[in-house]
Amino acid sequence: MYPRMPDLKKLTDELALYAQLKAEYGAPGIAPVLAAAERALRASLAHLKKLPVNKTLRAREPDDLERIRALRPAGPRRLWQQFDAHAYRDRIAGALIGRMAGCTLGAPVEFWPVEKMQALAEELGDAFPPTDYWRRVPDPHGKRYNVSRREAYSRAGMAGVPVDDDIAYTLLGLLIAEDYGPAFTLDDVGNAWLQYLPYACTAEDIALRNLKKGVPAAQAGARDNPYCEWIGADIRADPWGYMAPGWPECAAAMAYRDAYLSHRRQGVYGAMFFAAAIAAAFCTSDPLEALRIGLTEIPRDCALARAVRWALRVAPTIKNHSQARAAVDAHFKGMSGVHTINNACLTIWGITIGGTDFTRVIGETVAMGLDNDCTAATAGSIVGAVIGVKNIPARWYSRFNDTIHSYLIGKKRFSISGMLRRFDQQARRVHRQPGVPGVARTAARGGGR
Repeated sequence: MYPRMPDLKKLTDELALYAQLKAEYGAPGIAPVLAAAERALRASLAHLKKLPVNKTLRAREPDDLERIRALRPAGPRRLWQQFDAHAYRDRIAGALIGRMAGCTLGAPVEFWPVEKMQALAEELGDAFPPTDYWRRVPDPHGKRYNVSRREAYSRAGMAGVPVDDDIAYTLLGLLIAEDYGPAFTLDDVGNAWLQYLPYACTAEDIALRNLKKGVPAAQAGARDNPYCEWIGADIRADPWGYMAPGWPECAAAMAYRDAYLSHRRQGVYGAMFFAAAIAAAFCTSDPLEALRIGLTEIPRDCALARAVRWALRVAPTIKNHSQARAAVDAHFKGMSGVHTINNACLTIWGITIGGTDFTRVIGETVAMGLDNDCTAATAGSIVGAVIGVKNIPARWYSRFNDTIHSYLIGKKRFSISGMLRRFDQQARRVHRQPGVPGVARTAARGGGR
């Protein structure tokens, strides 16, 4: 899939080290050598940016919503014709609690190798894959996102839901809908980021910086952004599923408008897929059915759709976290550990391994590694929406204390009970719409039933 990648980091590190050494030895002519190396690297980068993309592949993977919808397979599009308040109440609590629990379990070991997580569990006497929050975490007084101490992600140190970007974007999605309505625009998303988001990572960081420079929202995700297919947009997908329960087409459309600010192609499709799957999870007793429905809201032949179908096809052979990790490492060799595709497959296998056993779902998913606070959060959200909060063991939320900590500007603390009421209000608002909010009627006719 990828060309052989030379170890450019090692090469540039050695270049800098030898420049320092030669300077210490009084060698002449160091500056021109370094300048030539910099020019060569910048020229190579510029050349790579200008290389044309494959037109046939591009046609199968469009970025505009109308063409995306035209390439979808047939799907149910809408499962609830009207809002089901009784069914929603328990399931939205399960989805939100599930997301926060999966994220909080994975956050202190984010990107850790499997062996390192296993060693920590053995040192602490904890089960692995984990069946509860970590007893203790390394560097307990260090802070994540300059707010929550790392010990706040452990069983003993927890006092409310500690901060994480996976949670912050769920909060931000709700604020966008409250401030601008369900038919919010891409420009509205950009304005909300400027108002509420103090900092970001990878693709979101690029988009936020571009917005601050005055780049229009429609271009902010495409300018100087090599991260545009990474996982960032799909970790923002959950609120759209929460606000369009039983309406996967609507959830995917809202996720598209959010994702396009920072992502393209697989990055956008990942957000649409998971938003639709979460919306469907409110209407089914089988999380696998929710995933299959989610697949009907993205182009049938895009790389993510092919990867998801592969993951579902081989799922019966994936029995545990170690087999899952080995499978993605082999199948997507060379892919970034923060990519949408490989992490989506791990999320799917966490769900297929655990089924409706919430503890096993998030424990196995975290144990797979890669971007495991993101994958466990998404898996927990989907399964939580299927089983409802009444079927999530209380140990996963007993220390949440009805409190969510945040780093959003001017919004440092939320109550869980308040969030549930607010999502309920927005879901009712969405379901009062006669069609998909913010989508032209001409676009709504594309892509099957």
